Parts: sequence; C-alpha cells; structure tokens
Amino acid sequence: MRTSFKPLTAVAAAAALALAGCSSGGDTGGGGSADAGGDDPFRVVAFTSGNQTPVGAWWVKAVEAKADELGWDLTMIQGDFDFQKMNPAVESAIGQGVDAVLDGYTDYASIGSIITAARDAEVPIFAIDAGTEATDGFVLNITSNQEGIVDQTVGAIEAQLGGLEGKTVMVVGHDPHPGIRMRSGIAEEKLAAAGATIAGGDIQQVTSPASGRTEALALVADYLSAHPGELDAVWVGWDDAALGATQAIQEAGSDAVVTGVDAVSESIAAIQADGPMIATIEQPWPSILDDVLEAMVAYRDSGALPSSNFETVDTTLVDSSNAADITPSDKLG
Repeated sequence: MRTSFKPLTAVAAAAALALAGCSSGGDTGGGGSADAGGDDPFRVVAFTSGNQTPVGAWWVKAVEAKADELGWDLTMIQGDFDFQKMNPAVESAIGQGVDAVLDGYTDYASIGSIITAARDAEVPIFAIDAGTEATDGFVLNITSNQEGIVDQTVGAIEAQLGGLEGKTVMVVGHDPHPGIRMRSGIAEEKLAAAGATIAGGDIQQVTSPASGRTEALALVADYLSAHPGELDAVWVGWDDAALGATQAIQEAGSDAVVTGVDAVSESIAAIQADGPMIATIEQPWPSILDDVLEAMVAYRDSGALPSSNFETVDTTLVDSSNAADITPSDKLG
C-alpha cells in the first residue's frame, strides 16, 4: 500500500489536519497496541521543533523515506521552534487516530501536552534526542552520551595545552537546550576539578541558537580585550557558537584553542585548516534513528515495547587525525 504523506508546518497544521485527516480506514481511535499482522497501514505522527537546523532537516527527510519504504501512513509536523503552534497540531493528529508517535530533537519538558494526549489515547511515543534522562513520557528515547562528549572534548583541550592546571578556559553554553545544558555543566565541573580557571567565573550563556555565532564571538572578543593573553581555551557546547569563538580568537591573534560539538562542515574545515578549532564531536544520528525505527517496527509487528525507555550511545571525537573521513552532520542527506 502506498504511504500517505502529510508534511505540515505548525502554523497551518490544525487546518490541514482537519481537511486531510491523519489515518486510513474507518478506525479513528488511538489504541494501546499496533495492528500486528493486520492489513491496515501503521499510522504514525512524527514531529520536530528543530527542522530548520541541518540535522533536523535531515531527520524529516530520513523519516519520510523510511516510512515510505515500510508502507506507513505518516503525518509529519514541523514546528520551526514554535511549540505553541506545533504542540496543538500534534495533539490534533493524535486525537484523529494514530498507532505511534515519533519525536525528533524536542525536549520532553516542552511537549507536556503532547505527552498527555498520547497517554490519554494509549499511544506510545518513540524519540530521538528528546531529553537527557529517562522519563515515562516515552517508551524509548535514544540520544548521545553527554558525559562521553565532555570527556572527549575536555581531553582534547588538555592534550593540546599539555594539562589543565593553571589554565583559563571559557565554557559557552545555552541552557534552554537540555543536551547543551547538561554537557556544559559537566564540562565546567571537569575543567575546574582538573585545576583550570573558568573564564568569567561561570558558564557564559548564549541566549538564542539563531544568534549563537555572533554572541559567542562577542563573549570571547570582550574577554580577550579585557584580559589580553589570559585565555587558553574555549569549550563550546555546539559548533555554530564554536565557530564564533574561533573567529574572535583569530581576530585577536590569540593562541587559545576551541572545541565544539556537531561536526558540521565549517567546523571540520576549520580543524583541517590547523587554526584555533582543534576538535568537534560526531553524533551518530543515522544509526540512532535506525535503532528507534527498529523498535517501532517491532511494536508494529507484535505490540512489544522496548525493555528500557532511555539509551545513550557513544560519540566520535573529530580532530585533525580523522576529520577528512567524517561525513559532516549538515551533509547527511
């Protein structure tokens, strides 16, 4: 059976759902288990608030392609970082009848109403990178090992500087993002425990991902202006802001080094250019998505749910030794 796709943006989702519907056949209810072995297509509503990011855009295309391959009836809702518009659209889709929900890159703390709607309909939510700890809102959430990310990046700084004792390191974070918040906090703790001084006395917060690069550039430039020659490294929770820190260091003629997280094309090129940026992190999103979809297939076929609702996976440090072999996260698809 041909898959029915309904790609929606949150701003038009409610109206479009009312016109187009979300399911095939006469059953409009939710239900607590999949139609194992039945002829009806598996009805899934997938959603992400981060579709404007490179990884989020890849996820949308990858899920649509896999749903087509599997013959699922998929409704894709793209939230554009607007939860007030996205959440009601997803709730409406659940109310019209689905067998499962798939969440991509959306923190569970921001989708409480969706979780409630799915629970009331007895529909399971499967997720990728949707928070940094277990929650009964999901039957499965797989994400990256945040402490492992910190160990790899802090280790790269330590190796480059010949130790951290007495060094000054700036930590740049963004608390609204759960992964960045967690790894930034761990980084601050590990750097301080190793004897480093945290520049500015605390994590330097970027207010918006959209302006992360310019905000990080300003944070580092201001510090270097006030403390010339006193900054040894900048640990940054994601690549776009790390590239801003790199630019500030280059413009100031500083010897400080930078690490990021995400393995985007610009960061990999910056590492290969032998400049201030020495490392980033590759998170294995394709294999994580495969594992989540495998769990959904098992649920579709037998009604079986995963034995654990939260898993973390290891990441890869990207540096000058392997940068040429890494597929950038903004080139996944």
